Amino acid sequence: MLNKICVIFTGGTIGSDSDGKNVSLSGASKKMLIEKYRETAGDGVEFDVLSPINILSENMQKSDLNKIYECVKGVDYSAYDGIIITHGTDTLCFTVNWLSQVLSDIPVPLVAVSALYPLTDSRSNGVKNFTGAVTFIEKAALRGVYCAFANDNENCKIHLGSRLAYPDEINGFYHSALGVHFAEIVDGEVVYNSSRVLPSVEEIKANGAKPLDSALCDKIMLITMRSLLNFAVYDFSQTKPRAVIIELSHSGTVCTVGEELNFKRFAAYCEKYGVPVILAPVMSKAGVYASMVGIPENVIFVYDMTIEMTIVKVMCALGADLPPTAYFESNTAFEKIDFPQI
Repeated sequence: MLNKICVIFTGGTIGSDSDGKNVSLSGASKKMLIEKYRETAGDGVEFDVLSPINILSENMQKSDLNKIYECVKGVDYSAYDGIIITHGTDTLCFTVNWLSQVLSDIPVPLVAVSALYPLTDSRSNGVKNFTGAVTFIEKAALRGVYCAFANDNENCKIHLGSRLAYPDEINGFYHSALGVHFAEIVDGEVVYNSSRVLPSVEEIKANGAKPLDSALCDKIMLITMRSLLNFAVYDFSQTKPRAVIIELSHSGTVCTVGEELNFKRFAAYCEKYGVPVILAPVMSKAGVYASMVGIPENVIFVYDMTIEMTIVKVMCALGADLPPTAYFESNTAFEKIDFPQI
């Protein structure tokens, strides 16, 4: 154990200050985060700091993601026990899922952390998340991409990067797919979750899957299923997406009756323009509702992955000039979930 960690700061709330009304980026927060960590954990770990970008994560561009990727790739992994990336909560989910795919062969643990409030706010979980990340890196000694996040009044959870789900509305709490986190920090120790839907520590240590190309295509359309979702308002005559992803309801359904609300009519419209249509998430072991019988053949179902991972795989495939389906069957970083029978 080297007792040395590389910390890559990228901005976000964990890198911000607040005047009581507005939250804005601050250069001082980098020093503050490590100082606050040392106040409770001591000086046993040495930190080297890098900062390729400093932005609020909702403003993240493809070029910014590439800077983060190149920064990580430029680290001498043999010099550190692991890497911590600080990131904004708003787009943390996408970045972590993406990094799990494009850095699947990283030989040290890479743990993303964020904060729901600036470090100067007593409600902030930033230091707790950072401390959880340090503990996991130093004691677990695993490879791969993870996220350390503590919701209110909870221990810091460690999530597999490939299974981090989109945060809860309003409060911003983070969970893993199926609510099954990989590990938990309890009294300074790493406690692994024994759920059968998770890969074992031995499997993670042995994983050497080839990473996806880091290039991303952002010319996709994401439509989330809601009541009275009117597909007739979409017009591809001016701007045509490279693919359309439909985020299904929790039962894996979308409206398939009527006129404007009928997904089957929209699927035919997409076929006319040569636009692939992708439905996710779908559990392969779940029963099929009557509304989903007779879906047009040009529609693609994505099984046993989160919607965020589906978006990442489509963007990566199109970014590499491959069909949008190119990575759906791969299991690069344990993103495929063995859902229980329903």
